[in-house]
Amino acid sequence: MKKILITGGAGYIGSHTIIEMIENTDWEPISADNYSNSSAVTFDRIKEITGKHVTNYVVDLCDAKDTRAIFEKNPDIAGIIHFAAFKSVPESVDKPLLYYHNNIESLVNILACAREFKVPHVIFSSSCSVYGDIEKLPVNEDTPISKAESPYGFTKQIGEQVLSDFAKITESVKTVALRYFNPVGAHRSGKIGEVPAQRPNNLVPMITQTAIGTQKEVIVFGNDYKTRDGTCIRDYVHVCDIAQAHVSALKYLDDNKTAPKFSILNLGTGNGVSVMEMVKTFEKVSGVKLNYRIGPRRPGDVVAIYSDMSLVKKTLGWSPKYTLDEMMLSAWKWEQNLKIN
Repeated sequence: MKKILITGGAGYIGSHTIIEMIENTDWEPISADNYSNSSAVTFDRIKEITGKHVTNYVVDLCDAKDTRAIFEKNPDIAGIIHFAAFKSVPESVDKPLLYYHNNIESLVNILACAREFKVPHVIFSSSCSVYGDIEKLPVNEDTPISKAESPYGFTKQIGEQVLSDFAKITESVKTVALRYFNPVGAHRSGKIGEVPAQRPNNLVPMITQTAIGTQKEVIVFGNDYKTRDGTCIRDYVHVCDIAQAHVSALKYLDDNKTAPKFSILNLGTGNGVSVMEMVKTFEKVSGVKLNYRIGPRRPGDVVAIYSDMSLVKKTLGWSPKYTLDEMMLSAWKWEQNLKIN
C-alpha cells in the first residue's frame, strides 16, 4: 500500500482529500498538521466517516529538522499533497511577513525532503489568486499572471516559481500545481466541513454562521464593482470535487511516466457567481432569510474571476459534479450538525 503525505490534513480541503483517498483508493494517507488553523477533532470526524485512523504528525513544516523527521519515520512515502499554508487574504494584508515565512518556507522544506527521500510526486495546492485582477475572462492556464492583489496571492505565485525552478534541477520528482478557485460546501454525511479557527473570512461560512445565529450579519464587501449586480464574482466549486481532483492529479503522475516535470491546472466550474447570488441561493435552498448589509470594499479582493476548464478535463478527465444548490445545502447541513455536536 502506497503511503501519501497530506500536509494540512486537519484543514478544510486536506481532510476531505483524506476521506476521498480512503474511500476511493488503496493508498494510505498520513498527515502533517500543527493545528495552527485546525483541530485534532478533525481526525475523529474522519474516523467516524471512514472507520480509519489517520496518523498525524504535529509538526511546523517551517522547521526543516522536524519536517525531515517525518520522512525518516516514513521512508516509504510515495507522494505528497501539500495543502499546509495560511490562506486569509485580509490577514495576509495585515501580516505579510507571517505569510511569506509560513507559506514559502514550508514548501521549500517539503520539496527538499521530496528530493532527498526520492518521493516521486508532489501536488501543490495553489490558487486562482495568482492571476490577480484580470479583465479578460474566463482565465486559463496560459493567461498572463498579473500583480497579486494580496501577499497571500503573491506567496502562491512564488510557490509556483519555486516548483518551476525545482523541476529544472531534479530528475526524481514531478509536480503539479492545482490552481483551485473557491472551495465551498461539506461532505455529504454532514459530519465534516469548514471550521474557521477565527472569525471567518470566506463567504459561505459567513453565510451559514449568520443563518445559525453564531454571527449577527453577513457583510457584503462592496456593491460598486463593475459586475452585473455590483458585487464581486467568483468561481465556487464543491470541496469534495476539489478533493477528488487532487487525488486524480496524483494518479495522473503515477500512471503517466511521460508527464511533464511541472504542470499547472485550473480547478473550477467555469461559472462566475456573484456574492449577492450566493446569498440569494442560500436563502432559496435553506428557507432562511439572511441578515446582511453592504460594507466597504475589502483590501486584496479582485473584482471577478472564473475558470476555463478545458485543460483539466483533457489532462485528468476531471469535471465538477456538484451544483451550486448542492454546495450551499451541504454547507448548511454541516453548520446545523456542528451546532448540535
